[in-house]
Amino acid sequence: MKKLVVYYSFGGNTRSVARMLARELGADLCEIRTVKTYPDDYDVLVSLGKKEVESGYLPQLYPTPVDVKEYDTVILGTPVWWYTYAPAVKSFLKTVDWKGKTVWPFVTNGGWLGHTPSDLKKALRGATIEELLNVRFEEKKRVTPESAIVEWARKIK
Repeated sequence: MKKLVVYYSFGGNTRSVARMLARELGADLCEIRTVKTYPDDYDVLVSLGKKEVESGYLPQLYPTPVDVKEYDTVILGTPVWWYTYAPAVKSFLKTVDWKGKTVWPFVTNGGWLGHTPSDLKKALRGATIEELLNVRFEEKKRVTPESAIVEWARKIK
């Protein structure tokens, strides 16, 4: 079974977990990238992120270098933005036919998932959705132990 770790990361936290998982699983790795860059100022970003989530904004993405059709299992990573998955992930999810895929979602956050799990289930229609991994951070410091991430990854193998 071919596995793909696909993720969006603004500040690098989700990227660090995605890379760890790709290594652990021997999976291909693909980053979701927005055409428009986000501001570095945290307060401006938080305000913009809230506006994008509330309005249902779908940012334009660069084409991904992989074809998701070639993979049976997709490990999907997103940061939590205003109690749900990031708008960039929303744009990506709409480009894929999830029918017949097995998806293992992981989310990074500073303390609360919000309604991210149920929102992902709705967006991944046709997929078999497996156990979600919740990876907590305090700023750039991962709070969730690496052992918990590796244990979750072993379920995918």
